[in-house]
Amino acid sequence: AMHLPDCPAASLNRRQWIGWTAAASAMMAGEAMAQPLPASAPRNAEGERSLVVAQIVDLTFSQQDVSRDFLVGSRSAWQDLNARGGVRGRAVQHVTLETDGTPAGLKAAWQAAHRQTGCVALSGCVGNTAAAGLVALQSSADVASPLAMVAPWLHNAVTDAQAEATFEVFPDHQLQIAHAIKTHASLGVKQIGVVFATAQVQQQSQAYVLQAARNLDLQAQILPLPGAGGPAASQLTNPSQTIILFVGGTPELHAFTSNLVAPPGRQCFVVALADVNLQVLAQMGGMPKGTSIIATQAVPLITSSLPVVRAYRDALSRFFDEAPSPQGLAGFIAARYTAEILGGISGPITRASMLSALQRRSNVNVGGYVVAYQGKKRSNAYVTQSMLTQDGRIIG
Repeated sequence: AMHLPDCPAASLNRRQWIGWTAAASAMMAGEAMAQPLPASAPRNAEGERSLVVAQIVDLTFSQQDVSRDFLVGSRSAWQDLNARGGVRGRAVQHVTLETDGTPAGLKAAWQAAHRQTGCVALSGCVGNTAAAGLVALQSSADVASPLAMVAPWLHNAVTDAQAEATFEVFPDHQLQIAHAIKTHASLGVKQIGVVFATAQVQQQSQAYVLQAARNLDLQAQILPLPGAGGPAASQLTNPSQTIILFVGGTPELHAFTSNLVAPPGRQCFVVALADVNLQVLAQMGGMPKGTSIIATQAVPLITSSLPVVRAYRDALSRFFDEAPSPQGLAGFIAARYTAEILGGISGPITRASMLSALQRRSNVNVGGYVVAYQGKKRSNAYVTQSMLTQDGRIIG
């Protein structure tokens, strides 16, 4: 694990960052980069320690286009909060712990957060593989002073047992898929094609993709994995379906669509999920003729007039030279929700009081983005969609 400084995200644009993180990931693979965190949080002028919130981030190549924007969104929120006086007059020290994508690296980051005095929560851990691994660590470990994990970026919903220390905010893949294909089912579509980016993604996701389709009386045809040869390859380059659900990340989607040929005389729509960053995809270019990409998002549209979206755009423009993105907005919301819980605690703010406050699962309105629960399950979900047209415009 390593403590990332603020300067890379603040000073590099998106293309430079992708190169920087790729180089960093390669360097991490070749040498140990563990750096000790400070033993305790700094104190303010009154002698009170800053509150510490840790964010574990997977910035390996396959995760960086989501994790990087998510991290910048969170940093914007914490910097904005501290500029406004922090939580009850106390600054929040936002500690970023990067993991190298391995189980050992993830566990090291998780342990580093637990060791730091003053750390009261994990917030906005990203991407999905890291967040899922942390859920397993949270559930299996026996620690004297557990850290609550708030608003992780997760594809699968947690179980009731896991929900004791993990508090979901964003809709999972199953909800995103249901929303995505419901839109097309309402237009009379009876069959969709489904492409999984890798065999691992297919193993993780196929069951709930098929279930979501059955719930809407749609036939879902699983297409071959990208990279397939022989006759199977033609099913990917020349699919018979006009609606293709793609489950995977931005680089894999770009590779898939680069070889896609729309059916003659028909428009082809590729529907992706919240791990796809349309801004990055547009920069990559190469949109095939007759094809549009629809990204299902786990947050409101970044053009929305909701107060939390306006606050995100404002903070991002003040602290970072960045364009807004849905993943960045998710990171901003994760931090803002964590701050709302911290600010609502009466009495000392500790790991125990933070966990107890979250376990009450009170409804929280984060600038128009409402987090509500029924029992231990999230009872509401914001799912929206944006489209990247074949001429490179993003609509929505």
